[in-house]
Order: sequence, then structure tokens, then C-alpha cells
Amino acid sequence: MRPMEKAQSSPALGVFWMIVTGFCFVAVTALVKFLDNAIPAAEAAFLRYVLGLVFLLPMLKSLMAVRLTPKQWKLFGLRGVAHTLGVILWFYAMTRIPIAEVTAMNYLNPIYVTVAAAVFLKERLAARRILAICAALIGALIILRPGFREVNSGHLAMLGTALLFACSYLTAKLLADEVPASLVVAMLSITVTIGLAPFAFAVWVTPDLHALFICFGVACFATAGHYTMTLAFRSAPLTVTQPVTFLQLVWAVSLGALVFGEPADIWVILGGLLIMASVVFITLREAQLKRRRVTPAVNEPKT
Repeated sequence: MRPMEKAQSSPALGVFWMIVTGFCFVAVTALVKFLDNAIPAAEAAFLRYVLGLVFLLPMLKSLMAVRLTPKQWKLFGLRGVAHTLGVILWFYAMTRIPIAEVTAMNYLNPIYVTVAAAVFLKERLAARRILAICAALIGALIILRPGFREVNSGHLAMLGTALLFACSYLTAKLLADEVPASLVVAMLSITVTIGLAPFAFAVWVTPDLHALFICFGVACFATAGHYTMTLAFRSAPLTVTQPVTFLQLVWAVSLGALVFGEPADIWVILGGLLIMASVVFITLREAQLKRRRVTPAVNEPKT
């Protein structure tokens, strides 16, 4: 069998796919905003995942053939619980605070992942990364401005969302070393659907066709966003694609102002950019260290 050829790096294509990814994820937030409390947050999240299961049908046969170890089952279960609670809080936050604030606070996820990796996976946390993390937390404080304005339940929900998603992504990192990426994605959809079911049925309100259509649209754009993000990662390194994600904040601010009448808040933009700059710095630093590890020394044989 011929070895699989490595995908050729194409920075322009990577940037393009990441821009498309940003459009998809901003479309997700806009559609959830359009629901406007028509159905409870837990039910909306459940319908999004149930309707999204249709995209797993082509993989059903291969999924049923997989055999997991007890440890992997526990990791999938842990990720399902964390992501379930995070999704509920995210849908709740979308009904309480502007799109721009949700988008800006979402940038905290990689920061939490970095901290958690240092605590639980014993990864080294250098001084520069600590400073970047501190800068990101200052950015979050700029967005929230406690003492200068009301910090409502939506803001607290987003802080919880970022923490829970960080737990989910860290668990995914552990699983990605042991099972195929497609299985990691599929199991997330299945476990979160099961996890959301009791929360949804506890507050169930019969949805109309409009709500079902929006939830299916959320599922479509979310799935498309994850797919195009994968294409972006395959086309170019993170050092190229990661900075493009700040455009999501630009689009979120514009969408909130033009469609939902949410005034552009300079403090939210400033805080979001500070968090994003911290994420970009950590990404660039990680890529630099990775190149150092894989680059042979002068006298080292290059095999």
C-alpha cells in the first residue's frame, strides 16, 4: 500500500476555510438568537443535537464495529457530561446577553484549556504563557466590568460555558491519541444528545415548525463549521488560521447592531481583542516550540 501523502500547505486556502468557519459559527449564534425564548434553552440544545444526528447516518456501520476500553468509555462519558452542561449554559447565555459578548467570551476557551493542560496533564507553563493568560483574564474583566455595570446571569453562564467546554476539549485531546477523530466527533453528538434529553423533557414545550426549522439550521451550520475548520487546519498551520478567528468578533458586533439592534460596545471589542491576542500569542509560541522539537540539530542525521 502506498503511504498517504501529506496534505500540501496552502495558507490562502487555510485562511479562506477559516473565514467560512467564522461565518458558520456566527450564523449559529444568530439563529439561536432568532429563537428568542420560543422554547427553553435545554430543549433548543436537545433539538439541535437530535436533528444533527442525521449527519452520523453514513458512519453508523463503522461506529457499531468499534470496541472501546473501559477507560475510553469513562472519558467519553466525562466529555459528554461536561459538554452537555456547557451547551445548556451557552444556549441560555444567548438569550440573556448580546451576540458580541457571547463571541468575545468564547475566546476564553483556549485559555482555560492551556491552564487545565498544565494542571492535569503536567504540561509546562512558561512565564510568557502565564503573562498571556493574565492578559486574557484582564480582557474578560474589561468585557464584564464588575462594579461598573450589572453582571447578569448570562455573563455567569458564559464563564461556566468556557470552563465546561475547556474540560470537553481537554478530554477530546486525550481521546484523540487513542481513537479516530471521526469517532470522537460522533460520540460527542451521541452522548450530548442523551445527556440533554432529561433536561429537555423536564421543561418541554411543543415546538412549532419555525422553531424546528431554526434548530435544524443551527445543526447544519454547526456541522458545516466543524468540517470547514478541519479543512482549514489541514490546509495551513494554526499560526496562519488562528488569527483569522478574530473576524468572528467583527461579524458578531456587526450582526448584533444591524439585525438585533444591539449597540456596539467598545469595551467588549477591546476585551475580546485582548483575549484573542493572548490566544494568538499562545498559538504562535506553541508552533515555535514544536518546530524546535522537530528540527534536527546541525550534526543530527536527517532521516
